[in-house]
Amino acid sequence: METKAPIKKQYDLEDRTRAFAREVRSFVKELPKNQANFEDTKQLVRSSGSVGANYIEANESLSKKDFLLRVRIARKEAKESKYWLDLLDTGTVEELDHTRKKLLQEATELMMILSAIMRKSEV
Repeated sequence: METKAPIKKQYDLEDRTRAFAREVRSFVKELPKNQANFEDTKQLVRSSGSVGANYIEANESLSKKDFLLRVRIARKEAKESKYWLDLLDTGTVEELDHTRKKLLQEATELMMILSAIMRKSEV
């Protein structure tokens, strides 16, 4: 009797970037309401959504050059998201700081994935 290897689910990067943007939106709703957070969360919401939007654009591109440009922009937006996440004031709420760190980790992983896509596509 043969044993089958477990089927590995291929992670759709479009889904993952969309989930990142949604998680950011949920997170910012819970942050302390102050002037700095107000300005920084607007920037964070934009950049986090732009990661996925540019990746979708890359997948719809008509040329390799356009594909690389869009992936490069998506990576830049992930890096920008890290910047805004780092600046946010979570107050003294430990759970919010934990969520912020998870989002920082996800932004870092997205950057690394997009960098790998760029390296493989430039060959």
